[in-house]
Order: sequence, then C-alpha cells, then structure tokens
Amino acid sequence: MTVAKSPVKPMTREDVTDLIYSAKVQKGIKWADVAKKLKLSKEWTTAACLGQMTLTAAQAETIGKIFGLPKEAIKLLQVVPYKGSLPTAVPTDPLIYRWYEIVNVYGTTIKELIHEEFGDGIMSAIDFSMDIVREPDPKGDRVNVTLSGKFLPYKTY
Repeated sequence: MTVAKSPVKPMTREDVTDLIYSAKVQKGIKWADVAKKLKLSKEWTTAACLGQMTLTAAQAETIGKIFGLPKEAIKLLQVVPYKGSLPTAVPTDPLIYRWYEIVNVYGTTIKELIHEEFGDGIMSAIDFSMDIVREPDPKGDRVNVTLSGKFLPYKTY
C-alpha cells in the first residue's frame, strides 16, 4: 500500500519574515547592525526585513547571510511585497494602536496644516524617510520620530 504524500506548501514572503525574525531573536541581532552591513537606514532596513520593501539581489544576499536564509527566501526578498502588515483594521498591539490614535486625533490637524502650508496635495510615503531616536529626559526618555515625505500636489487635467 502506498501512502500519498501531502503537497509541500511553497514558502511565502510572510514565511521569510518569520525566518528573519526568529534568527534575529535567536542570534541577538540588532536592526541597526543589519542596516550598517547594508549601508542603509535602520528604519528602511527594518521595514524591508519585516516584508514591506523590495531588496536588490545584493541586498537580499547580504540579508540571507546575516540571517542564514535558504535560497528560496533570498529570491522572495526581491519580489515586490504586498504592503501593509497590520493583521487587523484597528491595531490591537498597544504601541501600534497609539500611532492609530495619533492619526485619529491629529490626522485632521496634520492634513489642515499641510494644506495651509503647501496647498492641495499629499505627503509621499514613497519619496520618504524616517528617523527614530531616543531622547534622554529626566522625566522619562522620549521617542523622537521624524517623518519626511515629498509633497505631491494634485494636478488638474
């Protein structure tokens, strides 16, 4: 009697993220150290490793070596990902929920002030940079997040 083999599930980009994160934890790797090896920001590098950016072949190879990834995973790092990594529409993780809260409370203010200063348009998340820095403070350290995106005006046609 032959036993039917179950089909092998192909690796997904989410599987690669899980492999990277597991290796990071097991090896005690810091995102800033990975970024230095790529010669990129820790913010972009972290987003890429968490499945939100496309890596070049050379970048994917470097990530593969750092985290001990199989060839299949290295290829998947070079595929344009489906962006947006939150598992629910309203985030449940407390830190991410606070960002959601910031947008809910201050989103209209940010929109109004950008429109007043620049006109009708948007801030790009493509032509974009982010910097996260710890600020020492005697009342408790502060998180300083700088978001910088190119202004893109709406055009008439």
